[in-house]
Amino acid sequence: MTTPHSDYDSTRHPDLLVWLTERQAAFERWAREAGGVDRFDFSDASLDALEDLVKESFAESEEITAQRRSPFVQGAVWYIGETLRRRREGWVWKFEPDVTFGLLPAFYPAVPDPAYLDTPCVGAPDAKPGEHWYPLNTLRRLLVTEDEFDNPIDERLVGMIEGWYDEDEEDDE
Repeated sequence: MTTPHSDYDSTRHPDLLVWLTERQAAFERWAREAGGVDRFDFSDASLDALEDLVKESFAESEEITAQRRSPFVQGAVWYIGETLRRRREGWVWKFEPDVTFGLLPAFYPAVPDPAYLDTPCVGAPDAKPGEHWYPLNTLRRLLVTEDEFDNPIDERLVGMIEGWYDEDEEDDE
């Protein structure tokens, strides 16, 4: 982990730029392997299809964390983030320093340190720390079935995305 320079631009992190280029280039293959290119058109139906695939492929969120560098998970992370970026005017991809310590984690290191976020996020260019959407965490949430009080959770990917928008709009009123 390093401390970012005062002129750090979270939208221009070199590893982020490489990752985005790789993900865009691999999208068609990822979509074909995940069920068909026509299926993944950034619509709500495509998010439902992705959710079904995630739930068929993984039993618990820790499996997603362990496989977060796999082509399927990397493609899913990019797809969710790119869907959000396309739906929210002005949103961009970013790689942010840790909000608690201000340190810049390694970009997808081989061994995860669960105390730090090491994945790209999307958000408004001027968003404050903590006001970003982390697609990897969204994938992980799909497999959480109970909250900390053992109450059942049945969140859908589309609902997570749309619900977050609704909260945002309610705060503005």
